[in-house]
Amino acid sequence: MGVLNITPDSFYDGGKYKDEASILKQAEKLLDEGATFVDLGAYSSRPGATDVSEKEELKRILPVVDLLISNFPDIYLSIDTFRSGVARRCLENGAAMINDISAGNMDPNMMQTISDFKVPYIMMHMKGNPQNMSKQTNYSKLLEDVLYYFSEKVALAKSFGINDIILDPGFGFAKTPSQSFSLLHHLNLFKTFGLPILVGLSRKSMIYKTLGINPSQALNGTTALNSFALSKGANILRVHDVKEAVECIELIQAVNQIED
Repeated sequence: MGVLNITPDSFYDGGKYKDEASILKQAEKLLDEGATFVDLGAYSSRPGATDVSEKEELKRILPVVDLLISNFPDIYLSIDTFRSGVARRCLENGAAMINDISAGNMDPNMMQTISDFKVPYIMMHMKGNPQNMSKQTNYSKLLEDVLYYFSEKVALAKSFGINDIILDPGFGFAKTPSQSFSLLHHLNLFKTFGLPILVGLSRKSMIYKTLGINPSQALNGTTALNSFALSKGANILRVHDVKEAVECIELIQAVNQIED
């Protein structure tokens, strides 16, 4: 899954793609390098990000949905939003999937919207919202809490008739670097749900803070952790750098094909 942010303040690529030419060029690059999906976001969910209205989010995202689908008719477009109104408009315009950082917590109408359109639904674990999540890192038992959260969310989604569910542990969302590493270490436990696991580690603070670098220098660290995540059962890598992620997948698959 290749990331395409059209926000002015995303932590790594904010403001890079703000005109049609740059958006089309980046989308083409992601697809040429092997992206199965393109994840389009118009609301920055980095810690402490400024809240924007639904009207502004729609103003940013709808023209880009139309632009991408008209130029790449076969694109599988995922929409990174927690608002059912944004999800509905984008799905009506041809988007194929919704990636919800709040798993329905921030909009009680989201699951009904997913059910209405019968599209895949990515549910992420997060406490609070992007504005306050960095202060919500207290857990009684981190792993148990996150697993319980997903057991409730999966049951709720299925009650709406949603069967195509993807789980995202939410690395860095209401989690310290140490907590994120703990979730990654135990990633295989999420396989108990029998659902695909999406891992979004790309250039995140758990990498660059650990290494004492900045996001622009964190590609090698991203590759290392993506490889580990694949070995632990990850099914989808959400990344800014598709070429390197595809190489990770191909090499891990080659290793796994070897019989003892």
